[in-house]
Amino acid sequence: MTAEERLAELGLTLPEVVPPLAAYVPAVRSGDHVYTSGQLPIVDGKLVATGKVGAEVDVEDAYELARVCALNALAAVASAAGGLSNIVRVVKVVGFVASAPGFTGQPQVVNGASDLLAAVLGEAGRHARSAVGVAVLPLDAPVEVEVIAEVR
Repeated sequence: MTAEERLAELGLTLPEVVPPLAAYVPAVRSGDHVYTSGQLPIVDGKLVATGKVGAEVDVEDAYELARVCALNALAAVASAAGGLSNIVRVVKVVGFVASAPGFTGQPQVVNGASDLLAAVLGEAGRHARSAVGVAVLPLDAPVEVEVIAEVR
C-alpha cells in the first residue's frame, strides 16, 4: 500500500504547506534529505489550540495536536521532494512541547507525531526522535514538530 493510500485509509488528506510565519521556508532539500522548519498545529490557516500542556492543554489533546504538526511536516517534505511517494524514510523527528511547570509527559505527546508518521509511511515512518519540554512556543502553540526525511 502506498503512503497516499494509507493516508486516505486514515481519512486524512495532505494539507497545503503552511506558509512561513517569519523569515524562513517550510522545508529545504539538501541532497537526499529534506529538513522541515518547525511545524505548528495549524489547520486551514488557524492555530488549533494555545497554552501549556499539563495546564490549559491535556496530554490527549496535545497528542492530537502533534499529529496535526506531523501531517503539516509531511506536506512540507512532500513539497520539497516532489510528492509523498518520494519519501524514502523519516530519519529524525524533534518535538517541542510547551510544558507547564512539573510536566514530564513530553514523550507521550510527541508519540502523536511518531504514530502518525508510522501509520502513513509504515516502517519508513519509524525514526530517531527527541521530545523536548520548553517554556513557550511561537504563537503560544502547545506543540511544534520538525522532521528530517531521506527522499529520492
